[in-house]
Amino acid sequence: MTEAETYNKQLDDALAFIGKHSSFLVVSHVQPDGDAISSAAAVSWLLERLGKTFVLVNESPLPSRLDYLYRYQDIKVLKESPFEGSFDAVITVDCADFRRVGATSALFAPQAEILNIDHHPTNDAFGLVNVIVPHAAATVEILYDLILRAGFVPDLDCATAIYTGLLTDTGGFRYSNTSPRVMEIAANLLALGVSGSQLADLLLERMTIAKLRLLQTTLSRLVFSDNLEIGWLYVTRNDLSEIGAVPEDLEGIVNYALNVDGVEVGILFKEAEDGSVKASLRSAGKADVAAIAQTFGGGGHVRAAGCRLEGPLQEAMSAMVEAVRKALI
Repeated sequence: MTEAETYNKQLDDALAFIGKHSSFLVVSHVQPDGDAISSAAAVSWLLERLGKTFVLVNESPLPSRLDYLYRYQDIKVLKESPFEGSFDAVITVDCADFRRVGATSALFAPQAEILNIDHHPTNDAFGLVNVIVPHAAATVEILYDLILRAGFVPDLDCATAIYTGLLTDTGGFRYSNTSPRVMEIAANLLALGVSGSQLADLLLERMTIAKLRLLQTTLSRLVFSDNLEIGWLYVTRNDLSEIGAVPEDLEGIVNYALNVDGVEVGILFKEAEDGSVKASLRSAGKADVAAIAQTFGGGGHVRAAGCRLEGPLQEAMSAMVEAVRKALI
């Protein structure tokens, strides 16, 4: 079976899974980004057209700048409004492993069947049906193919969601995952009426005053290894509240460490309320940061990954920087 035939079978299996059930829980990963929420929007759009009912849930607060996305207002946020229920059929999108569904797992029935749609190479295929495409730039790329496979053409709402996921996960079509297929899909979505320039301005250019102040704070802490191959910065547990920032204001800050000439790996450390530390890693290509993150129980992509470490902050930073040093030897 060719790669294309295998992929089409995966898409058909996903559609068979959807056809088999009438009601679904749709879950994206904790601390959702553009691809996660856009994927939830695209799935809800498809389920509606297939005559299905569903509930959209995420553990974490949603990025407010994505409030234009289809069905955004319908996503239940567990940390803000606890929600109870039990679902026999679950669709997870953009979750690199089962832990990424977070507290929403409490809503899964004991024998729940899961359709797992994702593009992370570290995905552990936790679903009954898995559509995992590591070479896809974003999970929405897979969902675009699934929608076409189901015989539908995206309307403007759906097209905007898919374009948003592609735009954010490719860094504005600048990262190495920007494939010819990505550009083909983007062109098709623009032809459907998506305003690429408006989305680029909103998602890539504009920032809140809180994010600007957070950026000023973190850049003042930017340090480098002796050979300049590693750059890292950090956010303490008090920074967000003192500055008035929200978690989404952290997006993109790690790139300031990576984008310095000579730096091979950039890292942003965020101290959590419980004292643990989240590390976001970005690679210029020399190091596989997904492999590094996996040694700490995390995952992701070769050039973008993350994990959670035990605190305190300084010890966590030292452990991670040392692991990156060894990977770069």
